Amino acid sequence: MEHLIHVLQTDRSDSEIIGYALDTLYNVISNDLEEEEQDDSEEENSAKQVDDLGSQFTEIFIKQQENVTLLLTLVEEFDFHVRWPGVKLLTSLLKQQGPQVQQIILVSPMGVSRLMDLLADSREVIRNDGVLLLQQLTKSNAAIQKIVAFENAFERLLDIITEEGNSDGGIVVEDCLLLLQNLLKNNNSNQNFFKEGSYIQRMKPWFEVGDDNCGWSAQKVTNLHLMLQLVRVLVSPTNPPGATSSCQKAMFHCGLLQQLCTILMATGVPADILTETINTVSEVIRGCQTNQDYFASVNAPSNPPRPAIVVLLMSMVNERQPFVLRCAVLYCFQCFLYKNQKGQGEIVSTLLPSTIDATGNSVSAGQLLCGGLFSTDSLSNWCAAVALAHALQENATLKEQLLRVQLATSIGNPPVSLLQQCTNILSQGSKVQTRVGLLMLLCTWLSNCSIAVTHFLHNPANVPFLTGQIAENLGEEEQLVQGLCALLLGISIYYNDNSLENYRKEKLKQLIEKRIGRENFVEKLGFISKHELYSRAAQKPQPSFSSPDHMMFDHEFTKLVKELEGVISKAIYKSSEEDKKEEEVKKTLEQHDNIVTHYKKVIREQDQELEELKQRINTLTSQNEQLQATVTQQVSQIQQHKDQYNLLKVQLGKDTQHHNSHGDTFQINGIQTEEVSKLKEELEEWKNKHELLQGQLKEKDSVIEKLNSSQLEMGTTEQSSQTNKFGGLEHNNELQKELEMLRSQIQLQSAEISKLQMENQKLQVMKATADPALGDTTAAMSSELEARLEQEIKELKSQVKALSEEKEALKQHLDSSSSTVAILQDEKSKLQREVAESKKEQDDLLVLLADQDQKISALKIKLKDLGVPVEDEDDTESGDQGDEDEDGDEEEQD
Repeated sequence: MEHLIHVLQTDRSDSEIIGYALDTLYNVISNDLEEEEQDDSEEENSAKQVDDLGSQFTEIFIKQQENVTLLLTLVEEFDFHVRWPGVKLLTSLLKQQGPQVQQIILVSPMGVSRLMDLLADSREVIRNDGVLLLQQLTKSNAAIQKIVAFENAFERLLDIITEEGNSDGGIVVEDCLLLLQNLLKNNNSNQNFFKEGSYIQRMKPWFEVGDDNCGWSAQKVTNLHLMLQLVRVLVSPTNPPGATSSCQKAMFHCGLLQQLCTILMATGVPADILTETINTVSEVIRGCQTNQDYFASVNAPSNPPRPAIVVLLMSMVNERQPFVLRCAVLYCFQCFLYKNQKGQGEIVSTLLPSTIDATGNSVSAGQLLCGGLFSTDSLSNWCAAVALAHALQENATLKEQLLRVQLATSIGNPPVSLLQQCTNILSQGSKVQTRVGLLMLLCTWLSNCSIAVTHFLHNPANVPFLTGQIAENLGEEEQLVQGLCALLLGISIYYNDNSLENYRKEKLKQLIEKRIGRENFVEKLGFISKHELYSRAAQKPQPSFSSPDHMMFDHEFTKLVKELEGVISKAIYKSSEEDKKEEEVKKTLEQHDNIVTHYKKVIREQDQELEELKQRINTLTSQNEQLQATVTQQVSQIQQHKDQYNLLKVQLGKDTQHHNSHGDTFQINGIQTEEVSKLKEELEEWKNKHELLQGQLKEKDSVIEKLNSSQLEMGTTEQSSQTNKFGGLEHNNELQKELEMLRSQIQLQSAEISKLQMENQKLQVMKATADPALGDTTAAMSSELEARLEQEIKELKSQVKALSEEKEALKQHLDSSSSTVAILQDEKSKLQREVAESKKEQDDLLVLLADQDQKISALKIKLKDLGVPVEDEDDTESGDQGDEDEDGDEEEQD
């Protein structure tokens, strides 16, 4: 080996001898014999010896880290005869001494990056062997996995999978998928990088299947199986909840979930692919409300269409279906109901009398579960019982509703309740698996539901049956049933509200003491958690059993046992006085909790009202700003009118001067007399219009005065909008000043009109004393004056008409502004009253909460004296602190 290594070090220029040396080292270190068939023990021993030799040679080679660094340098060579044997040798080293070689490569400068270049090699042999090398390199080493992922491995591997034809590709696709699993499994950083890089969207084409799914090759089945497993790695229940949830949402939005559901409902899909698809869909929808709602809407392509849930449940309760498929359907149903109260309600509603389809045209999920619960197949009994238990998980309302379910057992007999029918089957001595399933259902149903406990105890045969089962000394198979019976009886005691006189807590305890014995009862109760199958079921949510006989416990039920086992054991040893004190404390705590809940609800409602009022204030403020803008626009319009009026005034002054200069030389004839009379009439009209304009100006003055006073009042009540309102007052003052100027200008106009009247009178006098000899000249000039006067009068009429229209529009805008201001003032006063009332109610609430906290502290001290475990002080203080923070926030809002 030393000579071979020396060759690698010194003969770098001779690629042929380097290739032979690498091949020789590979043959020495690799274990090709392990892949051959070994029939007898001698061959097996020889394989172990070869394995030991390979490991020993590997240790010798990697003892000097420079050898591995040299090998990394040789792998960089482009020459095929050097690079390929170098890749194979490094892969073999990783197989023999993986962790040690990984550490050497990790500390080597750019060690991982050099190996990543193999994926870009144009020669497929080297690229494919590079994938195998990276598989070995990334095994169980999170640091290398992160480096490989950030060296753009996801992009390159997905490109290779696409080039090879996705699921239709060969073994290269399989190797790439195995490498992707290494990079993503139990590596939260890489999973987040995969999601953020939008690589989930690139997985969708993998699951596109056609109508004809017959004759799939073994390689395609393997590829698709690995692809489904890769999806499950991203949404595994063992991942952090936030990471799983974000991946679930991404799979829904990119259409991956819809594609999986298409495979689920397709025909001709191989059984193992269908099973894995069901498991994958299960984890994609688990705990994600959006995905669960979509899955509930999926229909199978049948006539008439049936919901996918119903079709799957039909497979679960069908004993002819494969065992693994039935387990997968159960897991899918459990994941659909996990944290999905809406889905739980829909399932339970199919059992209630008001919703059952009387025609019998369609089979509901509830009917299938009941059919499986009471069939002759014990596995169907167990699956249906567990599925129904998940429909009741952490949902007290549905536990009470399920008590209404009535079953018709046989023709002519009255219907019996579902609860009663379950206890009847228990007492008939059916198979152990059936009884375990029914007992798990009953324990889940009765836990935390006093009404269900009362219904259960109301049947006089139930308690004697349970005590009889617990008291007997039976074999190992029956010990599990005894433990579950003890748990059910303990739940009946712990959640008993003492509404039945014959089955009060104290009487049931006395019955246990006489018939069973407390120690014996607690021992039987402990049989559950000590059972091997219990430990297996507690490990992960997915039901995985090696055989149907091992199907005994459900994962969620193990959580319930862990929660109740201790409290039931303590409850059995408590005296009646301690029970009474505990009940009193419980009632007091419940009352306090109800009061606190009530006031929290009141505070929440007040918060909502305050938010609504704030929104209304914001709306009114924006409206006010719009009105201010309107006023500004009107001011600018008034300025334009002012400019037009000034221009009109100048023109009118010029005309007056012209008339004065020529009036003495004119002599008025009969035609002039008629024109002058017309001019008088027009002057009278202008006087009337002038008086009308003055009246309108007075009305606008009063409107502006009202607007000023209302905005001043709003300025005193709402400091937040003070600046805007001062701006409005300034605009209104400017408007008033400009209107005063308009009034003075109109007065000047009236004075000028009166001057024109005097001039007309002079013209009449001149007419009486006129010289007839000047008639022709006067007639010509008077016709010219007539034409000019008529044109100017027309222009004056049009301008005054436009001015009156503009002022009428201004009046309407000002009227709407005044009404809006009044509305704002009313709203503000209402808000002030409501805020004052809210503050008063919150002060009362703080006083009441302080009193309640003192009572709780006293009650907790009593409980501690009685030996009852209570919440830690830190939890209580944190809860109180949360309430104080909440109250503080609301006071700030006020």
